[in-house]
Amino acid sequence: MAIPIYVIGSSNTDLVVKTEKLPQPGETVLGGTFLMNPGGKGANQAVTAARLGSPVTFVAKVGNDIFGKQALQQFQKENINTSFVTTDSEHPSGVALIGVDAKGENSIIVAPGSNSHLDIRVVEQALELLKGPAIVLLQLEIPISIVEFAIERSYEKGLVVILNPAPVQPVNASVLKHLNFITPNEFEAEMLTGIKVEDAETAETAAVRLQEFGVKNIIITLGAKGAYLRSSSLGKLIPAPPVTAIDTTAAGDCFNGALAVAISEGKVLEDAVSFACKAASIAVTRMGAQSSLPYRKEVNEISLHSIS
Repeated sequence: MAIPIYVIGSSNTDLVVKTEKLPQPGETVLGGTFLMNPGGKGANQAVTAARLGSPVTFVAKVGNDIFGKQALQQFQKENINTSFVTTDSEHPSGVALIGVDAKGENSIIVAPGSNSHLDIRVVEQALELLKGPAIVLLQLEIPISIVEFAIERSYEKGLVVILNPAPVQPVNASVLKHLNFITPNEFEAEMLTGIKVEDAETAETAAVRLQEFGVKNIIITLGAKGAYLRSSSLGKLIPAPPVTAIDTTAAGDCFNGALAVAISEGKVLEDAVSFACKAASIAVTRMGAQSSLPYRKEVNEISLHSIS
């Protein structure tokens, strides 16, 4: 039986415009389709884990507005425990403005709103009430002080901690050694290590540097190439199924939610990363954030062959 997953993080509403190309600074481009979708890195990861069959508790803060109310309804629809999702009466819900080009690449600006005011006391209460083994999954769309507190407290309780360092920002090195997993993409790995990541070889170099900081397991996501995994006994590129991407929004979130599920189910690490790659490869073939996230049956049905 899977152990529970606690996601501590952000909830946003994504305002998405499809366009032939993303604008350069000072440039205005004429876009096409407009979509409004539930998103936020924390919420996306929580929804992924829930759809893939794990018991999920989400710790977050939403605004007392239509976006916040819709988000709560969506979490409950996904069978996510919302006991620790609080409402902010002073600040609006988080919003992300997303442009998606013809190749599926995206550009994102986030107005964090209530996410910036997540109460450390709520996080502490959630972790204190947690009995038995669990996985704690974190990102960086909430205050870094909350993230570091959650890592330290989870470490003290012997919980498995996964940090998705996105959007990337400095994290106290003394905290990194308490992580079980860190999951940067190429850009985030470069920002954390100073090593430009372009392929499996440079990913390995960056992963070794992160190990020197004390992180036990490093998984650097490489988009269509898959993910580079480095643990104490293994360094290997795990391929992703070849697909035609139409929107990469939430692909990393999908990967992290799926990784947490696979680890919670006791999969060996190589298989867990492969499972996460498969889930993310489905997400990039669909528009939107949470609307693109797959269900367990879909992931189970695919192999490392093309997805149409």
